[in-house]
Amino acid sequence: MPKPLLPSINSPADIKVIAEQDLPQLAQEVRDELVRVLSDDNPTSVGGHLGPNLGVVELTIALHRVFDTPKDKFVFDVSHQGYVHKLFTGRRERFGTMRQYEGLNGFLLRSESEHDCYGAGHAGTALSAALGMAVGRDRRGSDESIVCVAGDAAFTCGVSYEALNNVADSTKKFIVVLNDNEWSIAKNVGAIATYFNKIATHPTYAHLHDKAANFVEMLGGKFAKDFAHKIEAGVKNLLLPSVIFEDLGLRYYGPIDGHDIPLLIRTFEFLKTQNEPVLLHILTTKGKGYPPALEKPDKFHGLGKFEPKTGATAAAGSPTYSELFGKTLAKFADTNNKLCAITGAMPTGTGLVHFAAKHPDKYFDVGIAEEHAALFACGLATQGFKPFLAIYSTFMQRAYDMIVHDMALQNLNVALCMDRGGLSGDDGPTHHGLFDIGYLRHIPNLVHMQPKDEDEFVDMLWTMVHYTAGPIAIRYPRGVGTGVVPKDQPKLLEIGKAEVVKHGTRVAFIGLGGMCQMAEQAAAQLEAQGISAAVINPRWIKPLDTGTLEFFARSVDVICTLEDHVLHNGFGCAIIEHLNDAGIKTPVVRVGWPDQFIEHGAVEILRKKHGLTAEAAVEKVLAALAANKPARGPAQSVA
Repeated sequence: MPKPLLPSINSPADIKVIAEQDLPQLAQEVRDELVRVLSDDNPTSVGGHLGPNLGVVELTIALHRVFDTPKDKFVFDVSHQGYVHKLFTGRRERFGTMRQYEGLNGFLLRSESEHDCYGAGHAGTALSAALGMAVGRDRRGSDESIVCVAGDAAFTCGVSYEALNNVADSTKKFIVVLNDNEWSIAKNVGAIATYFNKIATHPTYAHLHDKAANFVEMLGGKFAKDFAHKIEAGVKNLLLPSVIFEDLGLRYYGPIDGHDIPLLIRTFEFLKTQNEPVLLHILTTKGKGYPPALEKPDKFHGLGKFEPKTGATAAAGSPTYSELFGKTLAKFADTNNKLCAITGAMPTGTGLVHFAAKHPDKYFDVGIAEEHAALFACGLATQGFKPFLAIYSTFMQRAYDMIVHDMALQNLNVALCMDRGGLSGDDGPTHHGLFDIGYLRHIPNLVHMQPKDEDEFVDMLWTMVHYTAGPIAIRYPRGVGTGVVPKDQPKLLEIGKAEVVKHGTRVAFIGLGGMCQMAEQAAAQLEAQGISAAVINPRWIKPLDTGTLEFFARSVDVICTLEDHVLHNGFGCAIIEHLNDAGIKTPVVRVGWPDQFIEHGAVEILRKKHGLTAEAAVEKVLAALAANKPARGPAQSVA
């Protein structure tokens, strides 16, 4: 049995001394380690992005074989495929902590390693960032290589083309690797995916590219370069009137096998010498080397821990909010021909896979293009349809201009469904949905709400279907709720009317969404100390139930708001603003996330660390009760 190679890899320099014929062995060891660390074989595993990383093993080996980080820069789009890069850059001994609290992040972070030149978590950022680095290098007069690695799904993002439009005029030394595996999270859609597929599958093109690749391997100097370019031009003219990348000023090479390590090495050695922007098109297989991931690439894009031999995950208990959303909306669409659903490459994550199965003619996946998705929804709304736009809270930020300029200004009947509203735990700061209240609550014409449990969630979706006065938004958390089973027939909710869960005379807890349960726990703790406490489920972020709010603010000594959102410009701020305008001085204690980007880790750990617990709420309330009451005036805040 050959001696293991991976234990000897402590830096990229160690890859350069391994015999080339042994690199496939290293690739297999890396795949074995990925499966082990992310599966049940690792007792502390919380899962992760297995499929994407299995697909870039050979690519990452070749990159580190040819280039020298941290001097040379690798900019990974999204960076969820950066696990292998982490293994090779001094983080192997900590690899078992992937996505765990105080462990390695599931994406690249500049603060985690000098080899991570750019952090990311959203798609489409790499080309622009890498181009900025290349221009910075040129202005400094240094000579390092800038390599941008972007999946084919990144080219459904408009910002990628904004960057490509500027490459030729901005720099002369720039390498783009188009990692084409036909998948983002779901199967790629649209004309761009079809275009790449035509290039990859055209028999004449493939035949000539075999010859071109072999020739490039020989590296015969200027003649090789000129001849290879001539072959490329001839092939492209034979296949298509033009290739879009060349029209944009990047010399195109490929497609080549992205799992052929020697070919990748020779090609990168060649491209490294070029003094013009180049794009290398490689074909890879998402999930390569692990049969369960090959069978279900969408499942293994990102998942919790799993059984390594079969890929089986734990049996599902209560449906998640996402699953409930997709199934409920599909049921509503059975009798409503105007209802339709839109997502941006997230049919499984948003639960719309269930809707698509029942109503394919009413379902639209536009790829990773949130701005287009929002505008597309606006256009549908002008024609009398009711589009439900399902996008994670953290990704809806990209559509902000469209929400203001197109949706709200024209008062269009679009339903915004923000999955992962609140902390997203193991995914970390790029994926936490902690800002949507702040970026939506000040927009005119927009209604915004959050349910306390699954039954109320279905009632809110039913209310959204029937709401015709403009845009309406809902935020809901990742994962399961309280386990409440929705009733058979949902009911319409009164816009702007809160629910009083429990009356009390000294303290009023206002727990938004899933934090209502925490509010009940805090109230119970105060009641045990003889302090009467009310609990209000506000339901509506905008408009507020000002009548209920003012009633309790005038009758209790302290109000406490609880929200799964940052405190700055959050729900508690809305309460303070209204009480201030009404001249009510009751102190407001706020429980929510602090003014910082929250790290990754288990939700329970992070809530305890940052004070989002019933015990922390009680402590703040008791301190406010003990404080001397100020002279009558505006509402007081105790953050």
